[in-house]
Amino acid sequence: MTVALPDTTRPRRGSRGAAALLRALGWRIAWSPPPGPKGVLMVYPHTSNWDFPIGVLCRSAIGLEAQWMGKASLFKGPAGPLMRALGGIAIDRSAAHGVTASIVAELRRRERLWLAITPEGTRSHRPYLKSGFYRIALAADVPCGLGFIDYASRTVGVDTWVRFSGDEARDLEVLRAFYADKRGRHPANAGTIAFRDAR
Repeated sequence: MTVALPDTTRPRRGSRGAAALLRALGWRIAWSPPPGPKGVLMVYPHTSNWDFPIGVLCRSAIGLEAQWMGKASLFKGPAGPLMRALGGIAIDRSAAHGVTASIVAELRRRERLWLAITPEGTRSHRPYLKSGFYRIALAADVPCGLGFIDYASRTVGVDTWVRFSGDEARDLEVLRAFYADKRGRHPANAGTIAFRDAR
């Protein structure tokens, strides 16, 4: 499966309006600029529909034109153009074979591309994360931003960037340590930071 990624990842100024709206809603932004022009953003935990508007506002406020992947059903009907305008890329999960290789190829080819991924893949609890974000970052040799929407502290953003070592046990421990104090809107629904296909 080939993934068509739009060329909208140009650097731009953050939106003061989006930042002001987040502040008015009681949120603060934690942001540290990325170490390079391309990579992967892991966004965790994802336990509520409210994560989407908060995440979109943060994306606009910080000015990082990151693309994000979502299930194809989100892009059907009148909502489709809006979702694409907000950086969405429709993924048909029933025919997703080859998505990782396609994205890796795009990251290698392009000078600039950031892709945000929610590795839980659902707002319900799962005993593991989907490992695509990890495989992509390793294969493309790009950094991974640790994105979060922490309802406990009302903080949203990306302030930590890592390079995975390829040692899954070690890398998962890094992720567990970072996200240990981050709480989703429904904490019990957060996925376990582990991979089903652990090696």
